[in-house]
Amino acid sequence: MPNLQALYLFLQPKFIDLLENFREIKENGIKTLQIEAESVNNLINFINNDFAESVHKILNSKGRLVITGIGKSAIIANKIVATLNSTGTPSLFMHAADALHGDLGMIQSDDIVLCVSKSGETPEIKNLIPLLKSRKNILIGMVGQMDSYLAKQCDYVINTTVEREACPNNLAPTSSTTAQLAMGDALAVCLLKARKFTKGDFAQVHPGGALGKQLYLTLKDFIFDNSKPLVNEESDIKKVIIEISNGRLGATAVCDIQGALIGIITDGDIRRMLENHDSINHLTAKDIMAYNPITLEADCMAMQAAMVMNEKKITQIIVTENNNYIGIVHFHDLNKEGIS
Repeated sequence: MPNLQALYLFLQPKFIDLLENFREIKENGIKTLQIEAESVNNLINFINNDFAESVHKILNSKGRLVITGIGKSAIIANKIVATLNSTGTPSLFMHAADALHGDLGMIQSDDIVLCVSKSGETPEIKNLIPLLKSRKNILIGMVGQMDSYLAKQCDYVINTTVEREACPNNLAPTSSTTAQLAMGDALAVCLLKARKFTKGDFAQVHPGGALGKQLYLTLKDFIFDNSKPLVNEESDIKKVIIEISNGRLGATAVCDIQGALIGIITDGDIRRMLENHDSINHLTAKDIMAYNPITLEADCMAMQAAMVMNEKKITQIIVTENNNYIGIVHFHDLNKEGIS
């Protein structure tokens, strides 16, 4: 007992210190998010005529939007470029330092330049601005100090001023870069809506991603890789089982003598048949099939098919074209493409 008491006295302060440390970590995390949330929320006050004019100029430009910056602002600029390109606004990134050493040549006469900077006073920015102005390109500043060199030299200014950084020393770019990121998103969404950029447009620039596949893949894209399991309504059970097994889709379609689709038999139907019948020699496809199966046309979006299959709790769907049976798509086919 004395040994346990000694152990308790030894561990108690360490346990208390650990709990206090966890409490402090959680408080710091919450405070950081609160400060950054306030900074983003305050940007609402800066959506003004300059912001609207910037969107208008970019929208009607015959050139591209070139976005530049340095340091952490350059990282944010890269992300804004990626968002704009994926939503219909041709954009490219130019590092402010590299621009002074040859990359300035990427800017064409019709391009608009967006310069992202918290201070608007960094040497690279101050050296770059006169060169841009001499080329007569429209210059937009996304800047956090409205009395800065950049703000005074730009044609349009998008204000991203923040009251303070989330960093306790008010030094590390935190709130300021979050504000730049959010304002970049606001710019991209305004342009997206002005262009009437649709889901189909999005799919065109995201063909390789799961999001794009949800928007452009149809059932017809799947059936050609699959077999076309099919039995007649008078087919015996052995033929049905072989057709389901060979097709590897867990089902087969059933047609009448004239070739019209009338039903489906799944591996579940086979199991239920074995449970309910001692002898199966006398059975044919029409005895165990499900009549009037759910079908979808070949041009149906794969995402819509997945929704139907989930709703109906089925794992296969019969695909038709002009009401003619052309194949079966399994839920696993869709799932492999990230559609579910």
